[in-house]
Amino acid sequence: MWELVGGTPLLKIQTLSELTGCEIMAKLEYLNPGGSIKDRTAKAIITQAEKAGQLGYGGCIVEGTAGNTGLGLALLGIARGYRVIIFMPNNQTQEKVSYLESLGAEVKLVPPCPFSDQNHFYHQARRFSETHSQVFWADQFENLSNFEAHFNGTGPEIWEQCRGKIDYFVSAAGTGGTIAGVSQFLKKQNPAIQIVLADPFGSGLYEYFKSGSFKAEGASITEGIGIMRLTANFKRAQIDEALRISDAQMLDTLFIVSKKEGLFPGLSSALNLAAAVEIGMRHQGKGLQIVTVVADHGTRYISKIPRVPGPVSVYCASKNRI
Repeated sequence: MWELVGGTPLLKIQTLSELTGCEIMAKLEYLNPGGSIKDRTAKAIITQAEKAGQLGYGGCIVEGTAGNTGLGLALLGIARGYRVIIFMPNNQTQEKVSYLESLGAEVKLVPPCPFSDQNHFYHQARRFSETHSQVFWADQFENLSNFEAHFNGTGPEIWEQCRGKIDYFVSAAGTGGTIAGVSQFLKKQNPAIQIVLADPFGSGLYEYFKSGSFKAEGASITEGIGIMRLTANFKRAQIDEALRISDAQMLDTLFIVSKKEGLFPGLSSALNLAAAVEIGMRHQGKGLQIVTVVADHGTRYISKIPRVPGPVSVYCASKNRI
């Protein structure tokens, strides 16, 4: 299982590429053994903790997470003999909770609240690790093993799979590890590559990029992305542009790729694809290569996804309607 993390394929999304006249490429991270890009983060965090002597026989991993990092830690950690305890907001999908419990993780559901509240899942995980012995706090938001997983893994894989032909890399941010690691690696290879942050409503990162202050508008049904603070991982991101993507755009894209491509992305992944389309429409017909990430699969969000799509607003500017 450990060896299966990484090495995921890069797929051209034909429908979106034809629409924009650009190459829309998606890194299929749901094909990791735990079903998401967070397997890379979990593997890197556990590896570093073992090397540093922070994890050993009979140890326990504790994390506060919206789900996917917890799943990666549970899959890989329990397989290595560790107990895994996950603090998670109780507004996340039941699919994630059930999966975590099926893997053998102990799930502690807590009411959602602002980060400034000490009852936030992040602070509860931290306090638990501080008050119990033989406990390692993964701390994915501040632990730079997260960044390193993508600088040393995801970024080089994308560069090699694209043979160095990349014009844009587009990604949302939760902890910031993916966009930070990939952006630093790609910019090191070619500074001209443009890095675009895709941010949902309800997150403060878009406004932070624009003005330097965290301010959120609206809300989103996405999970695990969009934050209201500057993490150690996100600080390392090299971003050229930020886009705010609505749930309508995200869901339009999700329904189109699921019905036309047989690809059923998770919510943040559909948001990534919608942002890639927005960039592609801006450069319509120029054949640019736009790379993004399908971080996990839509089956983890069935209970949140409307059964009937709305109007395809993301494509309303296009004469080539789908």
